Amino acid sequence: MIPKIITGGFHSDQRGTLFYNNDFDASPIKRMYVIENENTDFVRGWQGHKIEQRWFSTIKGSFRIQLIAIDNWEQPLKDCKSFTFIINAEKLDVLHVPQGYVSSIQSLEEESKLLVMSDYLLGEIKDEYRYESDYFGK
Repeated sequence: MIPKIITGGFHSDQRGTLFYNNDFDASPIKRMYVIENENTDFVRGWQGHKIEQRWFSTIKGSFRIQLIAIDNWEQPLKDCKSFTFIINAEKLDVLHVPQGYVSSIQSLEEESKLLVMSDYLLGEIKDEYRYESDYFGK
């Protein structure tokens, strides 16, 4: 499966703005948390899951999220295919990250906040993989 953006939208009138995503099915979600990087120079990566899938949505600011499909979890190739997404809080877009990917997350604006949703509870499975920030050379 390939990562994809589930496009949201917004409606504004005299009352204010309503942000929505009518195509996002939240039924698999078991937990969620928010990431706020220290600054825009910091890159949080590479971390991912063989089994768990995640969904990202920016609730303030904007983020660059790079994803790499892992071929071998013990010693992945350093030139695996990567995907880059920019998501921001202008719409309620949701980036779906299927199982089998690692991510690198960078705030593009100060005080940006990223909502992360997962289909497993914390500690439910042992499925966290981390690689050095320069492992893939990206």
